[in-house]
Amino acid sequence: MPALWISHAQVIDPASRRNAVGDLFVRDGLVVPSLSAAERKRAKKIEAGGLVACPGLVDIHVHFREPGQTHKESIGTGTRAAAAGGFTTVVCMPNTAPPADNAGTIQFIKDAAARDAVVRVYPTGCITVGRSGQALAPFGSLKRAGVVALTDDGDCVQSNELMRRAAEYARMFDLPIMDHCQDQSMTAGAVMNEGVMSTRLGLRGWTNAAEDLVVARNAILSGYTGAHIHLQHISSAGAVEIIRRAKADGLRITAEASPHHFALTDDALASYDTAFKMNPPLRTEADRKAIIAGLRDGTLDCIATDHAPHTNYEKDREFDSAPFGVIGLETALAVSLEVLVRQNRFSIPRVVDLLTRRPASIVGLRAGTLAVGAPADICLFDPKGRWTYDAKAGFSKSSNSPWHGQTLTGKVRLTVVGGRIVFDGARIV
Repeated sequence: MPALWISHAQVIDPASRRNAVGDLFVRDGLVVPSLSAAERKRAKKIEAGGLVACPGLVDIHVHFREPGQTHKESIGTGTRAAAAGGFTTVVCMPNTAPPADNAGTIQFIKDAAARDAVVRVYPTGCITVGRSGQALAPFGSLKRAGVVALTDDGDCVQSNELMRRAAEYARMFDLPIMDHCQDQSMTAGAVMNEGVMSTRLGLRGWTNAAEDLVVARNAILSGYTGAHIHLQHISSAGAVEIIRRAKADGLRITAEASPHHFALTDDALASYDTAFKMNPPLRTEADRKAIIAGLRDGTLDCIATDHAPHTNYEKDREFDSAPFGVIGLETALAVSLEVLVRQNRFSIPRVVDLLTRRPASIVGLRAGTLAVGAPADICLFDPKGRWTYDAKAGFSKSSNSPWHGQTLTGKVRLTVVGGRIVFDGARIV
């Protein structure tokens, strides 16, 4: 593998507090302080004036559908979409078929990643057997198999007692629990946010309380057990405030926000377009602003895409019948730059932090930094680069994106994993 020399980039690495125009050097897959004169002559040099070089992005919430649902996505296609979006590390959810509730399925995922992935893939294991919410999965064997967290994502553990036991055991094995916060007794048949728009469209509404109650439950259980509980894809202003209070009390709670929830509202559903149908649903402008405020003050710890592929024939149905979920890996950086930097005056280093160091720290990954000696996982992007996103021509196997056909600003020019270029701005290398 030749050495790599990225020259004259704006190097942003929140983990090492670096933010300056300079050079980035890579040898043997690692970030190094410099290259010798002889090495520089042989190195692959990339002139990066006007571009930002940051750690490869980290997404701790993706659905790659393998095993069992590879008509929607596979580890191969999903990681290619990740690379095109600047992501070098992803954490896969266990709602596969069969569910990842045992060491054998975890090994299958790891083998598929070793064979087909172009970025780093880490598996999670189920909290309950079959994600059924009835009995705990074997946490010990899942930990030995290599999971980095436990979650029934897509299904929330409804039993408070079972969730308490899960938190106790997860703490014993030093694994965070990730929870999809939804009281299912309050959302039966619901397909969008409960409010003015759901009434106007005649669709069954989904109350914020269904999220808020479970967020509060998890905060209480974290305090009771000492477990680290991570709250997924927060969408409600009430939930943001509960998390803010929990953190003020010193509880081991972390939380994420997804780009669609801080960029869009339920007004986007006016045309019944199922590309905007997701779980939790798009909410109101007040909720959207609360999520942005939570990202600004640290109440919400990171950005995660909840990349959830579905085929066109599954999404092209009546709104009530279509599945929940949108893809987001290829657009997350551009959407975050547009909404947070240009519209809400976040700094670019702050957004980079939300997409690198912070998510990596939640699950204890050796990622999200360009410190000397770290794996050379790098995202090189043009913060002013304009491009039109064609989801149907993207790298994901599915195209269910709310940003299909839109012109976005912020273009990934290069993605490097372990010192090897895997995306050159146009194609997977």
